[in-house]
Amino acid sequence: MMKTSYGSASASSVIASVFVISIVLILIVSRKSGSSITCFGSCSDNSEFRVPIVELRTKVNVSRAVLLSDRSSSATTTTASSSLNRRFKNLSAIREEYRGLELRLARARASIRMAASSRNLSLDVHDGDVLTGRIYRNPGAFYQSYMEMEKRFKVYVYEEGDPPIVHDGPCKDIYTSEGRFIQEMEQAAGRFRTRDAHRAHVYFMPFSVTLMVKYLYKPLSYDVRPLQQFVGDYVRVVSTKYPFWNRTHGADHFMLSCHDWGPHASRGHAQLYNTSIRVLCNANSSEGFNPQKDVTLPEIHLSSGDISPKLLSPPSRPAAPRPHLAFFAGGVHGPIRPALLRHWKDHGDTDMRVYEYLPENLDYYTLMLESKFCLCPSGYEVASPRIVEAIYAECVPVILSENYVLPFSDVLRWEEFSVAVEVSDIRRLKEILMGVGEEKYLRLKEGD
Repeated sequence: MMKTSYGSASASSVIASVFVISIVLILIVSRKSGSSITCFGSCSDNSEFRVPIVELRTKVNVSRAVLLSDRSSSATTTTASSSLNRRFKNLSAIREEYRGLELRLARARASIRMAASSRNLSLDVHDGDVLTGRIYRNPGAFYQSYMEMEKRFKVYVYEEGDPPIVHDGPCKDIYTSEGRFIQEMEQAAGRFRTRDAHRAHVYFMPFSVTLMVKYLYKPLSYDVRPLQQFVGDYVRVVSTKYPFWNRTHGADHFMLSCHDWGPHASRGHAQLYNTSIRVLCNANSSEGFNPQKDVTLPEIHLSSGDISPKLLSPPSRPAAPRPHLAFFAGGVHGPIRPALLRHWKDHGDTDMRVYEYLPENLDYYTLMLESKFCLCPSGYEVASPRIVEAIYAECVPVILSENYVLPFSDVLRWEEFSVAVEVSDIRRLKEILMGVGEEKYLRLKEGD
């Protein structure tokens, strides 16, 4: 179920599980009030879009949100109001159910605290797997949180809104995590999703910031207001139609985005930005990411919708040859990569394979598999899919970033399977990596 070696084919399901556990920990520990990577049939592929951009922009200009454009008739409003009155007329029963939900959460909190107090550095779990104290901040708390999640955790997905911006997302590009989660949540996560909103622990707003950018953003305008207007309208719809948002001021609601502009879009509603759980790949603490309530989502680039077969079958032997010390190939943008390329591109050092554009006779993933360390510098934004790719390739990630809250850092000790290097030390990069002894390198590589 859980493995400490991070290069296995089960890594995607572990990533999904730990993401859900991150939300569980936020709710259960501090609340105040198995799959491989594939693309489902309804995942968006940029080549398959059939909605004219002009048509969508016209809808937004008229109603400020696609989701509102089909719900403006008075007859529809009257019918919806009547339905809601019937649904929520028994307020005492609703309050009683909510109190029961809180009581069960209190019991879960108590069980996690008890497990967290254990002094064991490792924890034996089912099927012979072991949670080691080096990787997990607290194996007992992690495992108990996982069990509580499996036993009781429920997510309600709002049905408001229409594709492509809502209930859809990209599954074949750099923002794959965004589209994959929407599809997993709506189609494949039956044991976590509930259609009874009163039984939910959290409420998911399934809009895609990536597709907002595609359909609502005017190229080169750098105007994010249409995105913010859409998000603000969406929150107003669900907060008006249902009682759940106002019950906690949105604290048990979450949005998810891997697009760089996810944080900017979330500013469309003050409570969403300040109170709700924002699940973001662009987890930049200097741009308002709050690890006390927000969750970092790993970014992964699946150009075909699947993990490369090369990464699914990395060399499994610790002594498998890795002739290169470090590898990076990527475009120049942001403040960090220019410094990396200035010091190490065309340096003439065969240990440091650093490229801006990879020569055609070389293969990106092959070089990852042949390198001990994979350099993961930030671009304009802090997140990079290289980190996940490096983990699959069993190539120790080297984090070159500022203000990046690493994925699941409330659960995992990143220093046990990655190396963090200050941007000011880029010129000393080879010296630092050469200073990692073989024993420590193997421990980082195996993640145990």
